[in-house]
Amino acid sequence: MDFNIKTMAEYAAEGKSPEVLFWVGCAGSFDDRAKKITKAFCKILNKIGVEFAVLGQEESCTGDPAKRAGNEFVFQMMALTNIEVLNAYEVKKIVTACPHCFNTLKNEYPSLGGHFDVVHHTQFLKSLMEEGRLKIEGGAFKGKKITFHDPCYLGRGNDEYEAPRVLLEKLDAELVEMKRCRTNGLCCGAGGAQMFKEPEKGNKDINIERTEEALSVEPKVIATGCPFCNTMMTDGVKHFNKNTEVAVKDIVELLAEAEDL
Repeated sequence: MDFNIKTMAEYAAEGKSPEVLFWVGCAGSFDDRAKKITKAFCKILNKIGVEFAVLGQEESCTGDPAKRAGNEFVFQMMALTNIEVLNAYEVKKIVTACPHCFNTLKNEYPSLGGHFDVVHHTQFLKSLMEEGRLKIEGGAFKGKKITFHDPCYLGRGNDEYEAPRVLLEKLDAELVEMKRCRTNGLCCGAGGAQMFKEPEKGNKDINIERTEEALSVEPKVIATGCPFCNTMMTDGVKHFNKNTEVAVKDIVELLAEAEDL
């Protein structure tokens, strides 16, 4: 990337604090596909002049997979370490592109002493749009059929259904809903630490079932708001070889493309 992203340590050294801390998350840091989502989000924030920082080497896993897999001890160790770092920098507001990080930081850190204003990247971009700081124009996506897959930890877990859809509608795209959406959405199959293990034997993998639902509305793009969902839906599309022209993209990637970033 042709711009420098500052760390909280660098801001602290200057005696300043950024508007928001971007919590990148494990997927956004290490997964090659999810890194593209991280970059797209940073490009948008940089373009509109939002002062943000990352923790860099000081960021660790939130502990979500450990907790979901039943290891509360490891979760609390990870959480307490992160809370110590965040409190030391007096972090107030956190934005993340991962609903798993979002849910854990927002709902599970307070009981351990971590009190932060935590928002999902779609919520943050929607608020920037409402403030007039972010302008979204359809461009390449005008009239294209897009379906949105609700991430469990954003939708049913935290009751946020509108922010992603508001952003997609601003692209002048034709938003088509799957049969199971919003409060009745179907999991991609990766939540609850299932991302890191092979599925149990059954008739059909969940991501295949979900991808079938998405492809049945004949979209050009399956939009996601979670790196785990992105992986599962991408694998699902690959399973149906004849449908490889259907793209699976995070909402911020669509926004960045519309702006030619």
